[in-house]
Amino acid sequence: MNTNLAFAIATAKKAQISKEAIETAIAKGQGKGLNGASLDNVLLEAMLPYGVAAIMEGQTENKNRVLADVKMIVQRAGGSLSPTAFSFEKKGKIWFRQHDSIGIDEAMDEAIEAGAEEITQEEGQLVVETVPEMLSAVSQRMQKALGLEVERSQILYDPKEETLAKVNEVQASEIQTILDQLDELDDLQEVYINADI
Repeated sequence: MNTNLAFAIATAKKAQISKEAIETAIAKGQGKGLNGASLDNVLLEAMLPYGVAAIMEGQTENKNRVLADVKMIVQRAGGSLSPTAFSFEKKGKIWFRQHDSIGIDEAMDEAIEAGAEEITQEEGQLVVETVPEMLSAVSQRMQKALGLEVERSQILYDPKEETLAKVNEVQASEIQTILDQLDELDDLQEVYINADI
């Protein structure tokens, strides 16, 4: 078993996640459903109310079902399925575990040489952004050179600054209701929006 998988399973067990949920996650990571059928990747784009753009990623055995489910939720809320990728930038992001002797200054040169685009600190963790194609190479190089441990890494859709939607408290609550409904769909793993709520 690879070390990242072992770490993820140990973390899930500490968080008291059920064995069934862990097995489902492992199967999805291998591109298979629990019944062994292969899963297809889906990427859906939608414009939610108040000019909030959304991108949804998932894996499913039935693309038509997930499309119908998402379409129903979005349209019921007054939105529509439409292109929104222009509002986002696809990035690789790596969160390294807090290390007392290594901060931004100590890691900056190595991160830049590895191909990182940006390095910041969030709650004591070093956070490195890179192009998606360089995610693994940057992660491995920083682990080797600085002895850092990866907390998590992910390819995600980051909203572009110029396309951020401004929503008030009531509107944010409505958007959160839509996100909660989308979160209930087992086939969706990530939902990205271009608004702070």
